[in-house]
Amino acid sequence: MSWRRLRVLIQHLPPESATWTALRNAMPDDELAEQGEKGEPEKGRWSQAEQLLAMVADRVARLEYVLLCVNTEQKSKRPRPPEPIRRPGAKQLRPKQKMSDAQANRLFTLINGGAS
Repeated sequence: MSWRRLRVLIQHLPPESATWTALRNAMPDDELAEQGEKGEPEKGRWSQAEQLLAMVADRVARLEYVLLCVNTEQKSKRPRPPEPIRRPGAKQLRPKQKMSDAQANRLFTLINGGAS
């Protein structure tokens, strides 16, 4: 077996396989955090079961949103509709919102009891 063939076989293993789990566990923390931040599930392979599970999760989120809207007073601000789970081959609807340093510091202050 060639090295190329071995690489192809490993790349096509499911993400929950023992091999991928061992590779993830061997990654340094900073590299793992970087991979998690730039994760792109729409580029992965999904089985039919994963597609159906994502559809169910989207519909439950939509039901929760409708329930919140129905039970919110008319003059109150309505919640934003939920974003569907990203699927392979689909573009992200809204860009990820980045938190500025000032916002992060303000949040840190509020969490640590500095709301004055």
